[in-house]
Amino acid sequence: MGRILITALVWLAVGSAAAGAATSAQALQVRTASGIVEGVDESGIRAFRGIPFAAPPVGELRWKEPQPVKSWAGVRRADRFGPRAMQEPLFSDMVFRSDGISEDCLYLNVWTPARSSADRLPVLVYFYGGGLMAGDGSELRYDGESMSRHGIVAVTVNYRLGVFGFLVHPELTRESAHHASGNYGYLDQAAALRWVSQNIAAFGGDPQRITIAGESSGSYSVSAQMASPLSRGLIAGAIGESGSILGSAPIPLAAAEQDGVKFQKLAGAGNLAELRRMSAKQVLDASANHDWELYGAVVDGYFFTKPMAQVYAAGEQAHVPLLAGWNLEEADYHALLGDVKPTRDNYLKAVRKQFGDRADALLALYGPADDAEVIAVADALMVDQFIAFSTWKWLDMHARTGGKPVYRYLFARPRPLMRTEIGKVGITHGAVHSTEIEYALGNLPTNRVYDWQPEDYRVSAIMQSFFVNFINTGDPNGTGSAPWPALKSGAAAEVMRIDVNSRAERELHRDRYVLLDRVPPG
Repeated sequence: MGRILITALVWLAVGSAAAGAATSAQALQVRTASGIVEGVDESGIRAFRGIPFAAPPVGELRWKEPQPVKSWAGVRRADRFGPRAMQEPLFSDMVFRSDGISEDCLYLNVWTPARSSADRLPVLVYFYGGGLMAGDGSELRYDGESMSRHGIVAVTVNYRLGVFGFLVHPELTRESAHHASGNYGYLDQAAALRWVSQNIAAFGGDPQRITIAGESSGSYSVSAQMASPLSRGLIAGAIGESGSILGSAPIPLAAAEQDGVKFQKLAGAGNLAELRRMSAKQVLDASANHDWELYGAVVDGYFFTKPMAQVYAAGEQAHVPLLAGWNLEEADYHALLGDVKPTRDNYLKAVRKQFGDRADALLALYGPADDAEVIAVADALMVDQFIAFSTWKWLDMHARTGGKPVYRYLFARPRPLMRTEIGKVGITHGAVHSTEIEYALGNLPTNRVYDWQPEDYRVSAIMQSFFVNFINTGDPNGTGSAPWPALKSGAAAEVMRIDVNSRAERELHRDRYVLLDRVPPG
């Protein structure tokens, strides 16, 4: 009898465990418009990786706007990242977890703390940086788990890059129902936003509270999505880290088409059909030999219906709160002088050579009095040319015409030494380009390259709390945070300087940005 009882108890335990496992699997399943996906549990956060949001852009769909994803039967496992977009290994700080590299790259990833679809949590959709040439939603620094632990449904999005994402060609224009070509990477982002709007409620997110964010070309993309009629109605808030589309001169479609014809000939193809028959690797290799200065600002009449500055000037962009800024040391004097000694004479020669008839106007505000001032002045010119001016113009124009609060930051925390540099003398790092990403998203622990100090974690907590507050309410201010005033249109800005002791400071060089608005450095 005792043996029977023991056996019965064992089977009861096994049965309960099996039922629990079945319940757990069911809890990890979400029904999207295209089918059921099953994610994984990561200590209370449900993660769904590699969800397709559009059909693979391959074969005849290469260089077409993204098409609807085909529905699937049964349950699709969403436990691994999809492939990253076709790209060269351009940046050493990109750590991918993607399933290889492929044209079949239109996947997104969701992290959610929600227990049910009734939770209606705020949503963050993040676009990676990489110059529209590289990057991926699987990168460790963009991981959404930390933001989800603050009550946010976090999404990272893949989009086509380089020649696959931005080729413009007269044959593409003719075959398009919209008489447009190019901007396929932006169209991918817009398609992902539509997918999020349609499906995120099933993950516990609120489709009416979608904040888009990005860094560098991802920030550039945020400003673009705000300007496009295809996406601006889906956005409740925007965050930009270092850069905007408003620093680029608009490129007419016809000029970009001729650049596409040049690439076709360079690739050895007689026409568009031959380009499409080439392997993805062949196209990528050919693109490495072409100068792609026309990426990202083509007024195609569809994604961009007019030059972006005109959109913002007319107040036709998304009327949403905006939080944006840049880092203290985005660039330095070497970008102008190279290895030449930083003397005043060498600086003046370099400015006149690079900027031609605009040099005298620039030197009126970027003119060092002597050799001792050269490095500081040249650093400022290069930072402003590279990142600061375009971000400033975005903030300034949106404050004038966007009808919603605008907040500007300056990230000033120097990155610590690499672990391999500990003990070495004379090595320092500044708040350089892309430094702020791990701080803002709470992902310092994912980057084991640097020797993070307690002060770094303090700065991360400060910056992440600003982002979390903004995503929740459209305002970065919150209990315990330093007061952050919104910008006042046309006035000197109050800028949140983010560091160990974060504080709002009045900007010092508005005259420089006003000058660059009148005399852009190119």
